[in-house]
Amino acid sequence: MTAESERNAAADALFRQRLDGVAADMENMLDRLLGPEPVEGERARPARLLAAMRYASLAGGKRFRPFLVVETAGLFDCPRSQALLVGSAVEFVHCYSLVHDDLPAMDNDDLRRGRPTAHKAYDEASAILAGDGLLTFAFDVLAREETHTDPAVRMELVLALARAAGLGGMVGGQMLDLSAEGRFANGEPEALDQSEIETLEAMKTGALLRLACSGGAILGKADRQARLALERYGTAIGKAFQIADDLLDAEGDPAMVGKATHKDDAAHKATLVRILGAEGARGKLAELVADAENALASFGAKADVLRAAARFVAERKR
Repeated sequence: MTAESERNAAADALFRQRLDGVAADMENMLDRLLGPEPVEGERARPARLLAAMRYASLAGGKRFRPFLVVETAGLFDCPRSQALLVGSAVEFVHCYSLVHDDLPAMDNDDLRRGRPTAHKAYDEASAILAGDGLLTFAFDVLAREETHTDPAVRMELVLALARAAGLGGMVGGQMLDLSAEGRFANGEPEALDQSEIETLEAMKTGALLRLACSGGAILGKADRQARLALERYGTAIGKAFQIADDLLDAEGDPAMVGKATHKDDAAHKATLVRILGAEGARGKLAELVADAENALASFGAKADVLRAAARFVAERKR
């Protein structure tokens, strides 16, 4: 084993440890934030709505987006408690998007993370409202003084998350995805080229992952060079994550993945896997991992765990 491979193996092991640590801390944070008692300015927390929100967000998962926030913020020695709050806001947005994506009007999925989706466990109306509640609650968390004492930092975080999640980000990307499937009146599936697919995926999946990386830089008041490096890293991670997800849909075992697979072909989804083929997509994944690793050069060994995270994205099985 070479020195580089030994270093990578050590970083991979540390990555798994830190990912598990963030997941445990995030579970505690989400449980606290979604407690039964109203906070100042709230009248009440309706029991069924709160239960559906907790079901959707306390369902486990890798907590990869909060992990990225915690690790990138750690590059600037930010307090972990602040990074976890920003991570929880990002996770609330992510969980809301899953609840809405699973609805019959969207992807119509019955399983998520190996158990019934929110609209199956509750009902469609409760699932819609739970998603709405999670989305708005994310901005509640970012606006709190405990997230950062500097109002300018909190404002920048709110704006960055809104841009990543909204019209020109995740929601806009979902609309492009549905349009490409021909899901609207008299619509036919569109044959998108590679550039169009990359734009769609950069919005639908990449925007929130990129925000998770730049959010740590915002929290740490990083300089322009560091922010650009982390944005480049986050962009590469976002592209890689979507390709890996599409490969899992094409080749994965539903029992391992925790949800139905082979849905992209059935829905005529536009993906890079369909254009490049499985082997071509794996080659693209390798390029993206290398780009992500190179983006972190200025941080030296301090960013080894983030480099390991890039490799994890490309190699994940669920």
